[in-house]
Amino acid sequence: MSTMDNLIKAFEGESWAIRKYHAFAEKAEQEGFKQAARLFRALTASETAHANIHLKQIGSVCSTKENITYARDLEVSVAKEMYPQMLEEAVKEGNKQAAQGFEYIKNVEKGHVALCQKALNNLGNDEVEEYYVCRHCGNVDETMPPDSCPICNSTKSMYLKIS
Repeated sequence: MSTMDNLIKAFEGESWAIRKYHAFAEKAEQEGFKQAARLFRALTASETAHANIHLKQIGSVCSTKENITYARDLEVSVAKEMYPQMLEEAVKEGNKQAAQGFEYIKNVEKGHVALCQKALNNLGNDEVEEYYVCRHCGNVDETMPPDSCPICNSTKSMYLKIS
């Protein structure tokens, strides 16, 4: 394997660890293990630093305009190709839980496309907006969320304010 292959593989491994450790921290917090949660948050931050090193070495961090364009195009692909295929397979297999998750995420990804396009259109405008993210399905709203999430029906309390 080439160095570039190794950098990509290392980035993927670090990214996997970041998400797992973040979830582990949340679980430890729910179970009342504050020190274990703190450890997992520290590991998450450390693995994030590692992933960022690899990502920069790969050359995948470009100008903000290029990064937003990349994000928009990726979101289009996952919303129109990846998740519909996964949803179809889950339905065929009768896996209702996975099908529901794929359906939620497919719809959320469509919203991500619109958010990226809006950001691209307004780049340089410097108008600051807050976002609200549903912690259950990942839906993103630009305004105070409704009483229930339009994607998964979670209560308003499930939204996290991003400023």
